Amino acid sequence: MNVLIVGSGAREHAIAKALKRSSHGVDLFCVGSSHNPGIVDLATGYHVDSTTDTNVIGQYGRDHKIDWAIIGPEAPLEAGVVDALATAGIPSVGPTKQCAQIETSKSFMRWLLSRHSIPGAAQFKSCSTIEAAREWINELKGECVIKADGLMGGKGVRVSGDHFTTIDEAVAYSQECIARDGRVLIEEKLIGQEFSLMSLCDGKHLAHFPLVQDHKRAFDGDTGSNTGGMGSYSDADFSLPFLTAEDIRQARYINEQTMTAIDQETGTQYKGILYGGFMATADGVKLIEYNARFGDPESLNVLAILESDFVKLCQAVIAGTLSQDQLRMSQKATVCKYAVPKGYPDHPVKNQTIDVSTVKNPERVYYAAVDQKEDGSIVELGSRAIAVVGIGNTISEAEQAAEDEIGRIQGPLFHRKDIGTAALVGQRVAMMRKLRP
Repeated sequence: MNVLIVGSGAREHAIAKALKRSSHGVDLFCVGSSHNPGIVDLATGYHVDSTTDTNVIGQYGRDHKIDWAIIGPEAPLEAGVVDALATAGIPSVGPTKQCAQIETSKSFMRWLLSRHSIPGAAQFKSCSTIEAAREWINELKGECVIKADGLMGGKGVRVSGDHFTTIDEAVAYSQECIARDGRVLIEEKLIGQEFSLMSLCDGKHLAHFPLVQDHKRAFDGDTGSNTGGMGSYSDADFSLPFLTAEDIRQARYINEQTMTAIDQETGTQYKGILYGGFMATADGVKLIEYNARFGDPESLNVLAILESDFVKLCQAVIAGTLSQDQLRMSQKATVCKYAVPKGYPDHPVKNQTIDVSTVKNPERVYYAAVDQKEDGSIVELGSRAIAVVGIGNTISEAEQAAEDEIGRIQGPLFHRKDIGTAALVGQRVAMMRKLRP
């Protein structure tokens, strides 16, 4: 069986590891933007090129007699890689360009939920003029979230009180977004704790992964600029310490209704991963955004403890035979931490060598924005470089394992030491106890 992975980050490295654990013999092929040493070691074929060039990827699939593909990042989905592969007779675990609008256009996402009366929506307006944006920001008294309409690599959201403090600053960022995308999404600011629910979808059925909490801010204590995600954790009971059973039910229901709405609206079944970014609030679960693919780093948490055969799961997605009982997970807690270049995200160092030779468990190491040179050396490219995943019976145990391993990686790097610690998790729990009646 020949399987194509599109993308070359840590998420795709995790996908490759999960596929190679299958009882099915699979030959992996990859089209990536750099030489990910972890994927190179697992792959039969590896091609460095643009991951958004639909012609290149379609031809690569034909040339290597690919049976099916799995798409990692969001940019290839927006470019229509799934559509191009389908034209070549190759099915994908990943939505079509039209279905991927659930991520690639935040205005489309909010419109879809409103049109189909799906619960969990925040108050919002999609504004195409600065006058309309200013009027809505004033109506919200400046307590708002400004979102770029298109893809921004997880860095297009600014929140009042965190990223700006005045209405004029909110208006100025709205102007930037309108100039770039033609519109801007402005939402009410929600108060609570964020969490991620990733669900496999075959167009009719869903299978939900354990819940994960990501950490966007660059530095300890949730300070600094937003990043693509500095790390994440999951608990052994597949929930999170600050969530209730009703929170989980609501989030799953929203994902289920959204999958159905996409089908009804586009006439195309959503096949792939539907990743809801939610917030638990005093008024129940609210939807923040959707992603049309596995999260990074969240996918590393869940794929590290996946007991099911991932190849069989992907085949069920393609065939439309998916069910929740096919998705079996090890009852373990996980903590993922990213080592990133010094100066990241604003002024990262680049092309510096990283040494991973002293890590104890290479299976728990995932390569991201790095490149492997001809001499075998690994250099950082300026974004998140290497992730590690600790696994344990408790979150604290998993955190200690992750911290021990990431400390063994040498180079001009830093990481957040507080992700998964009892102190930080306890703050989340205490906040929700105060919020809920």
